[in-house]
Amino acid sequence: MSIKNEAIYAALPSTTRGQPTQLSVDSKGERLAYASGKSIFIRSIDNPAQASQYTQHTTPTTVARFSPSGFYCASGDSAGIVRVWDCSPNGSGLTKGEYAIISGRINDISWDGDSQRIIAVGDGKQRYGHCITADSGNTVGEISGHSAQVNSVSIRQQRPLRAATAGDDKNLIFYHGAPFKFNSIPARGTHANFVYGVAFSPDGSQLVSVGGDRKILLYDGKTGDMKGQIGNGDSAHKGSIFGVSWSKDSKKIATASADRTVKVWDVEAGKATQTITFGEEGTVSIPDQQVGVVWAAGRSDGLIVSLSLSGDINYLNEASTGPTRIVSGHQKNITALTVNESDTSQAPTLWTGSYEGRLCAWDSATGVAETIDGNGHTNIISGLAATSGKHPQIYSVSWDDTLRSVDTSAKTFNGKSTHLSSQPKALTCTANSMVVVAQLESVIVIRDGEEVGELALKATPTSLTACGSTVGIGASDSSLSIYAVPHDRAPKLIASLDKVSAGPLTALSFTPDGSMIAAGDSTGKLLVYRLSGSSLELVTNRWSSAHTARITCIAWNKAGTHAVSGSLDTHIFAWSLKDPGARVKAGNAHKEGVNGIAWIGERAVSCGADGTVKVWEISGLK
Repeated sequence: MSIKNEAIYAALPSTTRGQPTQLSVDSKGERLAYASGKSIFIRSIDNPAQASQYTQHTTPTTVARFSPSGFYCASGDSAGIVRVWDCSPNGSGLTKGEYAIISGRINDISWDGDSQRIIAVGDGKQRYGHCITADSGNTVGEISGHSAQVNSVSIRQQRPLRAATAGDDKNLIFYHGAPFKFNSIPARGTHANFVYGVAFSPDGSQLVSVGGDRKILLYDGKTGDMKGQIGNGDSAHKGSIFGVSWSKDSKKIATASADRTVKVWDVEAGKATQTITFGEEGTVSIPDQQVGVVWAAGRSDGLIVSLSLSGDINYLNEASTGPTRIVSGHQKNITALTVNESDTSQAPTLWTGSYEGRLCAWDSATGVAETIDGNGHTNIISGLAATSGKHPQIYSVSWDDTLRSVDTSAKTFNGKSTHLSSQPKALTCTANSMVVVAQLESVIVIRDGEEVGELALKATPTSLTACGSTVGIGASDSSLSIYAVPHDRAPKLIASLDKVSAGPLTALSFTPDGSMIAAGDSTGKLLVYRLSGSSLELVTNRWSSAHTARITCIAWNKAGTHAVSGSLDTHIFAWSLKDPGARVKAGNAHKEGVNGIAWIGERAVSCGADGTVKVWEISGLK
């Protein structure tokens, strides 16, 4: 018996307004590395649905950098810890070293050309960075000369070794090494604002810096002497420049700016050869601000990857006037999941909602996500449900106290929303297109956007499920109620249990034929009941000794013979009715908890607090 991870649809990079976000591409131009939440993701550039996840950081991650060899990655977090780990395509992902660098956020990391030394910089208290060997953490120099946090660092890849750092004190510091020692502050006072980016050219002949003053400055890569400025007048962009990256031939640079543009510059001529603008002209679209950029120098197609403040990863090239591809998804905790399988002529669509109110539709065949446009939610999406039929509808509820629907063909929210009287906890849909919403103190039935009834309960509702016109409701007193919710008559209670377990029922799921219901509670217990007329009969309680925390989601396969469950304990279990004592486990499936699970054919899909969607191949259960 086994459960194996088949695919990871990775979370998008974490971004912060007014702050650069670092991206890294390996030397072959095949993989992209970035920080997201408490994880580091390494993602295939050509097939973004192929990704790996590093989860050993215990605080939010901030930066990841490939070594020049491509075998290791150095990543930093908000606690000042740098970890060096195996990131080779067929590697183990094991940590090689863990080093405490500063007492605050790591902002950037750079490797030397031999993949032996790293410099990490950031926002510390006693110091703003440190130079160490990657394999042992031994000191190989000091970062000095700054009076405020350091935003960026770069090491010259050729000998003699040189390094440069740039920070909020508006200075660029030049170092000789190794060991790395302070040498000079080139062009002191030339930058009039925070310096956000610094980078040596691949051939080591030049150094470039960019910052909040919208300037691009050039220096000699060996001596650090200032050579001049790129751009017309004082400003190369109309907004702060957050990122800079060199082309492979060291003749061009790409810059990313808060003015929603990425520009390609001819360094010798000092002029922009290309400007790519994001969003509509004349609009102020903050999510389209460009906060990071990297030139995939190992490729022959001239690919440039930029990052929007929204987290979207944009593929650009020198011949394009706009992105050739946009990789979308979630930046934050995914809080809800549903699957639309009504149209059998196409691969099922996954629908996911997240902490910031973003709703995405995923093509399950390719792993490509599309963010839903229109007047959407502004807070946590707490429930998603799909109606059945030829023209299915997707419904969502959010902590902005609204119920909204989606036009599935246009991938946009419908204009009208339904205001709810209190905060919604869960959502389900019946086969006759009745929408049932669990609120703080009640469960209401909605038809065509209007409330048409309420399901009476003795305690606060905590979970919902539906099959056909039958609705199951779990409550905080561990009671389970089964209602018939017909389209043309009042809802009717058909079966109930006063006490299922010791804790509130936090997850429910009917088998596809509606004959059985699985109930999970806040302590990790999972039980299955058969609906027999007006009574509920226990089928098995042997699924109750696996999870160690609140069960958040349960799903049955189409045959109703196997189920999968997810929990705050981060684990996923697969179960069999034929052999209740057997189970298979995917340990630590989602860092900090599993929030949603469903079946697509013979595979399971899950989502969680790490912002990812994962596909699982389950085999061996009877």
